[in-house]
Amino acid sequence: MTASAARKTKVSLAFIGLAAIGTAFVSRPANAWYYPYGYGPGVYVPPAVVAPPLAYYPPPAYYAPPARVWVPAHWQGNYWVPGHWS
Repeated sequence: MTASAARKTKVSLAFIGLAAIGTAFVSRPANAWYYPYGYGPGVYVPPAVVAPPLAYYPPPAYYAPPARVWVPAHWQGNYWVPGHWS
């Protein structure tokens, strides 16, 4: 590796490191889930899910909507009611 390439690598890694440190120490709003105590610097690691729950939860059962029924034409009192869906 030449001296120029080594220098470019060092500068780029230093820049990435400073950017990471700057991002970690930026003030955050009080309603942020990762820092509930208000504004202030600090290093925060978001919660990680490492395993599924230990119990099996089956998907909810499918409940089909009730079937509609064809009501044939009929008399209702003194009125003729044409056929219709219920």
